[in-house]
Amino acid sequence: MTSPFQHSAAERDAAPQYVLPLVVRIERDAPPPRTDALETAARAVLTLLSAERATAEDGEWTQAVRDWQDARIRKVVRRARGAEWRRAEALPGITVTGRAAEVRVFPPVPLDGWPKDLARLQVSGTELDDPEPVPAPDPAGPVLWLNPGITMSAGKAMAQAGHGAQLAWWELDTASRAAWRAAGFALSVRTPGAGTWARLGGCDLPVVRDAGFTEIPAGSPTVVADHPALRASR
Repeated sequence: MTSPFQHSAAERDAAPQYVLPLVVRIERDAPPPRTDALETAARAVLTLLSAERATAEDGEWTQAVRDWQDARIRKVVRRARGAEWRRAEALPGITVTGRAAEVRVFPPVPLDGWPKDLARLQVSGTELDDPEPVPAPDPAGPVLWLNPGITMSAGKAMAQAGHGAQLAWWELDTASRAAWRAAGFALSVRTPGAGTWARLGGCDLPVVRDAGFTEIPAGSPTVVADHPALRASR
């Protein structure tokens, strides 16, 4: 799947708008660690983008994904537990698991056309923490670097990490995509120090700039997508 950015911003705004729903499982007594949830959300987006149902010419999700990519690339993360999660799992989608996190990604839906069992789920309340120190990322692996100067809820950060993974995916060649998929879309999500973030800004890597719909101002750089294959081509 290639980048949709052959379309102008005006064309994307004029197109019918879609959103990619993601649901994170947050049980009251066993919430997942924040970083695990962010990484799992990013892997969920990549899993959907590479799924045959979304890429085959006659795939059941292919047209929805194309329509979504022809407009603004919106993602919304909602939370579920108990019966809510079981109802979400009954809908067409893909569940991706991390060390403790579970995230289900669904094919894009019209902005005002969410399935009832997803529309009733809460967006707020995704405040997650890392109970243990987060280790340094694998320097040889893909890393999604979060802007240390911006505060985001876990749900917002999950959506931004997913978008960073998507930008990296679009820029990779076929062989690099296949290798990443074979590795289970291994990746890290980390927040660098201010100095490292500044250096990343000069590396010509994919940068997520938020549309400004929620939480942070439009145009804010939120994620730099650092993939070994992209580093090698710069």
